[in-house]
Amino acid sequence: MGTRIAVGSWVFILLTLFSQPQPSAQSSPPAVPGESEVQARATALLQRMTVEEKIAQLSQLPGTPVPEFTENTQRPMEEILKQFGAGSILWISDPKEINRLQHVAVEQTRLHIPALFGLDVIHGYHTIFPAPIAMASSWDTQMVEQVQSVAAQEARAAGIEWTFAPMVDIARDARWGRMVEGAGEDPYLGAAMARAQVRGFQGQELGSPDHLLACVKHFAGYGAAEGGRDYDSSYIPDVLLWNVYLPPFKAALDAGVDSVMSAYMDLNDVPASGNRWLLHDVLRDTWHFQGFVVSDALAVKNLVTHGYASNLQDAAHKAFSAGLNMDMASGTYLKYLPLEFQQKKISMRQIDDAVLPILETKIRMGLFEHPYADESRLEQILNMPEHQQLARRAVERSVVLLRNHGGLLPLDKKTIHSIAVIGPLADDQTDLLSMWGALTKPGPTVTILQGIQDKVGPSVHVAYAHGPNLSRNIPSPFEGFPITAALKEQPAQTDQEVQQAIVDAVTLAKQSDIAILVLGEIDLMSGEAASRASLKLSNHQEDLLEAVSATGKPVVLVLINGRPLEISWAAEHVPAILEAWYPGSQGGNGIADVLFGDANPSGHLPVSWPRASGQLPLYYNHNLTQSPETAPDFKSRYWDILSAPLYPFGYGLGYTTFSFDHLQVTPEARIGGNIQVSAEVTNTGKEAGDAVVQLYIHQRSGSASRPVRQLKGFERVTLEPGTKHTVHFTLGKNEFQFWSPSEKKWVLEPEHFDVWIGGDSSATLHGEFRLAK
Repeated sequence: MGTRIAVGSWVFILLTLFSQPQPSAQSSPPAVPGESEVQARATALLQRMTVEEKIAQLSQLPGTPVPEFTENTQRPMEEILKQFGAGSILWISDPKEINRLQHVAVEQTRLHIPALFGLDVIHGYHTIFPAPIAMASSWDTQMVEQVQSVAAQEARAAGIEWTFAPMVDIARDARWGRMVEGAGEDPYLGAAMARAQVRGFQGQELGSPDHLLACVKHFAGYGAAEGGRDYDSSYIPDVLLWNVYLPPFKAALDAGVDSVMSAYMDLNDVPASGNRWLLHDVLRDTWHFQGFVVSDALAVKNLVTHGYASNLQDAAHKAFSAGLNMDMASGTYLKYLPLEFQQKKISMRQIDDAVLPILETKIRMGLFEHPYADESRLEQILNMPEHQQLARRAVERSVVLLRNHGGLLPLDKKTIHSIAVIGPLADDQTDLLSMWGALTKPGPTVTILQGIQDKVGPSVHVAYAHGPNLSRNIPSPFEGFPITAALKEQPAQTDQEVQQAIVDAVTLAKQSDIAILVLGEIDLMSGEAASRASLKLSNHQEDLLEAVSATGKPVVLVLINGRPLEISWAAEHVPAILEAWYPGSQGGNGIADVLFGDANPSGHLPVSWPRASGQLPLYYNHNLTQSPETAPDFKSRYWDILSAPLYPFGYGLGYTTFSFDHLQVTPEARIGGNIQVSAEVTNTGKEAGDAVVQLYIHQRSGSASRPVRQLKGFERVTLEPGTKHTVHFTLGKNEFQFWSPSEKKWVLEPEHFDVWIGGDSSATLHGEFRLAK
């Protein structure tokens, strides 16, 4: 943490000491203070603080009982808050309790410093929007920004000021449970989604009314856990760190994010929460980050568990010295940093440098002037109809149509008299939200069964069969935890009960004109501590699908899940497959809109979809190798299955079709100049729809082998039938440069390039250009 000198006169600082604003509930938007005022006020406050009060600002207190915290502190959380204050309090979503504790922080502490109340508002607080992997499938950054702005507005109205989002970890292995929280496998798309989410959460600038402090996580490499096993070690060479895993974090910083969360795992044998190279050399020295770093839950204490720290004091020392400002919920800083200071292992200068950005953030956010939530506004904000309208629109734009053989979709209400809705997720509310959506204060959720019933009305008979229950072989550690009490597995069944459930579903399908099966994962099957070795449909869902398909009735498969699943059989035998991810509060209505043609599906995959778990990790932007997959005689890298994905990155169907032609490319530019690329996209179908136009490049040679293709531009275009639109892209330094493992630095190289434009990563419209010296 570098030394920072406040700007401003000593007269101003002295005035600040004795003229603190009077706190109130926010009734009118405060003016965002300028940087000189922020730094002067923070410096003045810092000079009045005892070392114990400073270390309290470096501590996040748990709002729910945590044994590790109690073991370290030996005191109730609220007693610590009264005596010393707190940097932050987390895991409370009730606005009355938030206000009560904030009154303690502001009115009963010596310096009246408000606490930051944090919660995992990942994709909604009351209105739950589609999960982040779904929002990335929209390829619609404007919509994503709107979604997170609404999430911020609702959360801030409830007294929450800090969200632990966005998660921007690149995920190339679908076995990893937390793929659901990110934007998939690609750094360019991931960076775009990171920027959009930060802008949505924080507004135009930190301190914007009705917005939150965002926290980009998990820094860094968490998504590369070996074998897709959550919390396991990541081994990532520098070339992949700089070119793949770090760009979304840099994009979030460039968008103004003011806090960063460190990751749990070992990165190249050094735990990320005690990794000075990550938290200091990269984050502060290279990127000049001026905000603060918070650990993930209990991660400071767990440096001992890793075998990195010899004891808890050593853990506090290593995390703090690495550049970690705030200890989340373990109480390790509270207990051991005072001892570190007494023993002169850390200095007051280091403590001040760690505390200052936390105070500055609170000042920027206006918490000293408006620390309390105005509870009189809460119901009005949570029940704004436009929030539900946006949630429904987000579902429509994020679902991905994977298969539509024979044009089965959209369904025609006029010709269908009876519908069998089948599956353990068809009439479930909580499991449409994801584990993080269920964590906050979600409002009513429209199930898929309800959405279909409301869509077709009483003239069409809609009947429901549950099918087999869904449960994990090994229970989730989050089941039964106080803040995740809503998360529950479905009850276990005997083999006889499972078979009877399948028989009942088949009987219903035979009696109906069409069967809509809703299968996938309950929320506890995808998320934190939810990695899996196999991606197959679990709990006899595959048996259910095959049995219903055997009736000969038309079948639509709707998937509810947080990652690609193994659906190779369905991809050959089920005529229509719709990937809905975890769609949120308006899931039922949005999916019904798509199924019956009131919305045209336009989502595209942010991940490569595997045929089998044995292909993982799987990603499109691999290298050519000595045996390129584009060679005429290439078949597969495996002898038992095709090594190509079942569905490529960027793939998605709709109810219309598009063609791409008339590619124009600047043939040559000097290094430092720009290449202009344009192409014409035409709606060749009979319905209006959205094309997601994607641009990929390949550098043919240089100081390192370069990926066969890299996404470097995209645009979502709405077209009426028969109409055309010319899309334009500018490629410059940011698109061409890469970190070279040979040069050990960022390079721009004078080489020949390929460029493609199309609707997914297998686009065929091709051109070329050259960068010259």
